[in-house]
Amino acid sequence: MPSVAMNPCFEELASAYQNVLFLTVDVDEVKEIAKKLEVKAMPTFVIMRGGAVVDKLVGANPEEIKKRVDGFVQSTRVNVSVV
Repeated sequence: MPSVAMNPCFEELASAYQNVLFLTVDVDEVKEIAKKLEVKAMPTFVIMRGGAVVDKLVGANPEEIKKRVDGFVQSTRVNVSVV
């Protein structure tokens, strides 16, 4: 079961990026979410910002999901310089 196999990766990311909200959704229990996010296969990882989907990855690929989450986090960081 690919979704269960991704749990350690998912937990590691949630621990590493504590300022990012990580959620798991049982699409059999919450079908309207699966429909709204167009989830057609498991596992599906959806990265959202402000309620909008900014990236989606389908499949059990720990390295790719880590890369995408890291890229998302890096893109949302704000650098402030005092002159």
